Amino acid sequence: MPTRGYAKGQFGQVHYQDTGGSDVPIMLCHQAPMTSRQYDSVYKVFSKRGVRAIGVDYPGFGMSDVSPDVPTIADYANSILAVMDHLSISIADVCGHHTGALVSNELALLHPDRVRNVIMHGPCPLTDEEREKWHEYTRVNEKEFIHKTDGSHLAELFQRRWQWAEEGSDPSLITRYVVETMMGYGPFWYGHNAAFNYDHEPNLKKLKHRALILTNTGDMIFELAELSHKLRPDLDYVVMQGGGVDIVDQQPEQWVDAVLDFIAAG
Repeated sequence: MPTRGYAKGQFGQVHYQDTGGSDVPIMLCHQAPMTSRQYDSVYKVFSKRGVRAIGVDYPGFGMSDVSPDVPTIADYANSILAVMDHLSISIADVCGHHTGALVSNELALLHPDRVRNVIMHGPCPLTDEEREKWHEYTRVNEKEFIHKTDGSHLAELFQRRWQWAEEGSDPSLITRYVVETMMGYGPFWYGHNAAFNYDHEPNLKKLKHRALILTNTGDMIFELAELSHKLRPDLDYVVMQGGGVDIVDQQPEQWVDAVLDFIAAG
């Protein structure tokens, strides 16, 4: 299991998990509204392969302090940098899933000399119309989320998360995802709000690093990965079969294979 620690970030403490090691590490950026525990099933896999993996809780999520204002993807990217600085890491590979893919892209743009390779699983180049649709989803289901005295809001959150899960998913894992959603020091809508405010298409086009667009056919935003590949055909592109939004837990060994095969080929 990775050790846990705290770095000093721009908004207070930033919580991280670190498998340890001395080689160039891989920084793992989680989707919203989860935490660094999204990668629980792959920390050991990376470690067995001799790779140092570090997961970070964004401000307001998991055990990291919340920002005083509504955060941005740039704020999340800078929290990754804070952990790198704290651990005296001069350069790292950066890998993210969904919201984490945007964070990975932004970290490379903001601090290009601190990033070696970029892996984006589930990039999100939305049109203005699509972005507005997702903002409406966030408003209705997250910003206006009602905590009820009978606790039924927890069951509602579970059912909403369950509908995104692949058939046969472990309900205990979905329960953990719901707990991660609710445990942060900030409102859980902050994550998706930051993601849908981020215009990924122009920022994807600005990316100059060696990068991988990673996806899986069962991902709810698989089509956006295909679009991203068309926008940046010069980047590596790998499609995993099946799975869903929880691909890291569903296919941990295969997911690590895809990430490390790309890094090793550089």
